[in-house]
Amino acid sequence: MTWNNFVAMGDSFTEGMDDSYPDGSYRGWADLVAARLALDAGPEFGYANLAVRGKVLNEVLTEQVGPALGMRPSLVSFAAGGNDILRRKVDPYGLVHKIDPAVEQFRAAGADVILFRFADVTAHLPGQRIVGPRAAALNDGARELAQRHGAILIDLFADDAFRNPLLWSVDRLHLSEAGHRRVAAHVLNALGVGVAEDWLLVPPMPAPSPWLLARGADLRWAGQHFAPWLKRRLAGASSGDLVQAKRPELGPIEAIA
Repeated sequence: MTWNNFVAMGDSFTEGMDDSYPDGSYRGWADLVAARLALDAGPEFGYANLAVRGKVLNEVLTEQVGPALGMRPSLVSFAAGGNDILRRKVDPYGLVHKIDPAVEQFRAAGADVILFRFADVTAHLPGQRIVGPRAAALNDGARELAQRHGAILIDLFADDAFRNPLLWSVDRLHLSEAGHRRVAAHVLNALGVGVAEDWLLVPPMPAPSPWLLARGADLRWAGQHFAPWLKRRLAGASSGDLVQAKRPELGPIEAIA
């Protein structure tokens, strides 16, 4: 099947952090998918990416769904809720309930919808006992929504390769270049589109660090990444407060094989 456009919605996962172009802007799995789809669809193919880092689900729903529907997309991706489950108080089942009508709207408009079961990031972060059950509920909800609405489910949680820390960036929360390429490969395979085999390649698993070195790395990570994140949360701020969507309107993207 060939789609004439693709609209991506969500947060940092879809914006493309931390997979950078040479100019320092973010690429990510959605750009890679769009560029591959454009190869089959031709020069008229349009791509928009409305995702902005730090957005919680309510912001994605209120700020991105309307503009996306207005573009009359033939293919959309919806990935949100990850920032919500990191908050102190959240009802993950309530998140799924809010996502349901958005998916229904896109399906009623004739769009194919991509949903995700997110990869397990809890092994790399503090608070696994709190975040883990929330993430599981959100993932289970995505599967139920996909079944109910006939959406395309990308099950990253089932891919054990994402346990490799080299598929994650130094902040332990966002994907690395290799991680984004693997997500793109999963999406393209689910869409029935050919993809280069090297997109699925995984770097060799690094050897375990000695306990003392690992604790030192944890402390450095806490100072460089966790502390600033916590400071923003306490101040009611977001990393995306001054960030605009990188591709707010449908436009061409250079095709890649």
